[in-house]
Amino acid sequence: MFNVALIAPSSADERRRIAAVDLRVRVHDAWELFAPELVADWPRQTLDWYLPPRFRQLASSATERDALLAEADAICITFPFPTRLLARAPRVRFIHQLPAGVSNLQRGDLWQAQVPITSGRGAGNTLAIAEWAIAATLALFKELPKAARQAGQMDRRAYRARQVAGKTLGVVGLGGIGQQVARLASGLGLRVVGSRRSAEQPVEHVERVYPPSQLPDLLGESDVVVLATQLTAETHHLIDAAALRAMRQGAFLLNVARGELIDEPALIQALQSGHLGGFASDVYVGEFEHQPPAELTAFENVLLTPHTSGMTDQASNAARALFRENLRRCLHGEPLLNQVDWSRGY
Repeated sequence: MFNVALIAPSSADERRRIAAVDLRVRVHDAWELFAPELVADWPRQTLDWYLPPRFRQLASSATERDALLAEADAICITFPFPTRLLARAPRVRFIHQLPAGVSNLQRGDLWQAQVPITSGRGAGNTLAIAEWAIAATLALFKELPKAARQAGQMDRRAYRARQVAGKTLGVVGLGGIGQQVARLASGLGLRVVGSRRSAEQPVEHVERVYPPSQLPDLLGESDVVVLATQLTAETHHLIDAAALRAMRQGAFLLNVARGELIDEPALIQALQSGHLGGFASDVYVGEFEHQPPAELTAFENVLLTPHTSGMTDQASNAARALFRENLRRCLHGEPLLNQVDWSRGY
């Protein structure tokens, strides 16, 4: 028997699909079972954003949770997740995280684990997130955040909208999201440049690919910059005061990755000085603990959303299909897909 613990929302149909991977598989729906632990492990902000309100009233036995983990051969988690898993799962063969970004794992005992950890990188709602980036780009160029803040008194002379076509968009991180951003941007007539580790490999719809060491060059030629890279030790505060100075006067900055990619005090200063023309982000520093800083939300050229860029009315099963494929591979002794490389941080 191969026990699979699902600490993530799942439908009966999805559980049947997992069980169908192999006759040895036994699926255990543990999402609600771990509700008390999730409520205890995570800040109120995280609970309000990511868990059903009813989770605060659910009760279960710690003994039952420990017993389930003790017999688990594979575990599938989402965000948020139980922060203490490894010590209670001595026979686990691999753990799969449905979300793409793994920086959240630093909060628990899975970070740099010896047990294989796999992620949903490239299998998430990349198109929806790219659409958000394009929508935010259009909103900033056309000064729509300013219009949204009007209190009934319109002043036509206050607007300085710009044309989008013909401008340059820089994508920092040409993974699944970044490549979708490039494709959509090129369709609007934007010239696209980007950066990635493997800069020698061409990327469709991207005119030039820079290595990370040439980030200032990308920033200096871009009218709008989209951050779509993983958060690692190397990319923490990737956009600092020096990087912001390297950007064109009046350029826009967008973030669909992690808030910690940006030095927030430096960002606020760049907005105050007028060097940065506008900022749009689906994330911010400490988003799982508190609301965004009031200094940031006060600007009329700033657009913030609460980590909703991946929301869509189109059902996607790609991240769960990836888990099923890894389950099959594990059972047959094959290499796992998307295994986290801790030296890279994703």
